Amino acid sequence: MEKSSVFLRTTMQLMRLMWFIVAGFSLLVAGGFASNDEPLRFNARGEMLFPEHYREWVWLSSGLGMSYFPSTHENQNPNFDNVFVSPAAYRAFMSTGTWPNATVFMLEIRASRNRGSINLAGHYQGDLQDVEAHVKKADGHWAFYPFGNGNKPAAAIPHGADCYSCHEQHGAVDTTFVQFYPTLLNVAREKKTLTEK
Repeated sequence: MEKSSVFLRTTMQLMRLMWFIVAGFSLLVAGGFASNDEPLRFNARGEMLFPEHYREWVWLSSGLGMSYFPSTHENQNPNFDNVFVSPAAYRAFMSTGTWPNATVFMLEIRASRNRGSINLAGHYQGDLQDVEAHVKKADGHWAFYPFGNGNKPAAAIPHGADCYSCHEQHGAVDTTFVQFYPTLLNVAREKKTLTEK
């Protein structure tokens, strides 16, 4: 009788411990620990507030020296372009091949360096030059918000700017350059949402 009572007590303690572990993990996930999502926020003037933790989002790709215009000379130190997307939007894209409203892309432009420390060849990333957001708003329309190399609120670039027409004409999925994001390209093909560009 005494042995079974000790066994029962030990079993109950283990079950209680497991419950606390599962409940604690659930709270972390629900609290955003596992997603790193930040809400898309605007101030009273309609300016987008800078998403401070975008570098914890899903990294899609980095380009080196990319340009959409012909050049007559080679840049010895071309910029790096790093692209991040909000985690919830990434998960939605992986399921559907499309971008939901409130999708946020962050384009980060950094200078490149080719000499420093022990590096003797190739390029590595240097100082921040510019940050820009590409946002799918609640009405389904896209907008661009330039933050420069700071983190102050940014007003939308007027819709007549070249960035809009370029993305509309050349974006492979819903005005976005999925053709340059290798982890998304096959998903868009499988979901039949890709327009080859």
